[in-house]
Amino acid sequence: MTRQIFILLILLAAVFTTTQAQKPAPPAEPHDHSHMSKSTESSPAQKYFTDVELINQDGKKVRFYSDVLKGKTVIVNAFFTSCTSVCPPMNRNMEKIQEALGDRVGRDVFLVSMTVDPETDTPARMKEYAKKFHAGSGWIFLTGKKENLDWALYKLGQYVESKDDHQTVLIIGNEPTGLWKKAFGMANVAELVHVVESVVNDKGAAATK
Repeated sequence: MTRQIFILLILLAAVFTTTQAQKPAPPAEPHDHSHMSKSTESSPAQKYFTDVELINQDGKKVRFYSDVLKGKTVIVNAFFTSCTSVCPPMNRNMEKIQEALGDRVGRDVFLVSMTVDPETDTPARMKEYAKKFHAGSGWIFLTGKKENLDWALYKLGQYVESKDDHQTVLIIGNEPTGLWKKAFGMANVAELVHVVESVVNDKGAAATK
């Protein structure tokens, strides 16, 4: 079993790992089958994450795997703009991570914030929210069709039936090497940066040679 497939299986298992709350039923698979991988040469990551269409804060359509994850190290969180409890401090930590990493953001690592309330969180609303946290070009905010957001979040183990039940977990992944880690989104920023750097600096299989 390759390292990447092993890590992807861990992520898949995370979908079925919940807190004390009852786990949600899986979301319906998107009607748009363009998210399905058609190439026999697709990587395990592409086959797992699929390629649903989402929309960023600038109103641009993007593909979840091809445009957001492929070839990148990402820090992903789930939130919604009208949340007044855990979302502001979690996104404040994302902002602090952005500050700590400096010009590495948008080059070595990318921040990805995905709404769990796409009906309310339009691109314009997401863009205004992003400004509150001084999001730079390396920090993308994603909305889109609910079925597509639900499917993408499900693949990350972050899908919830009610927006208020969303997790306060950061998913930190190095797609090229297949290393993925979780971290509490409101932990000490220095500790979060340490985890992020361990993923960014991962060399994968090459490190074992």
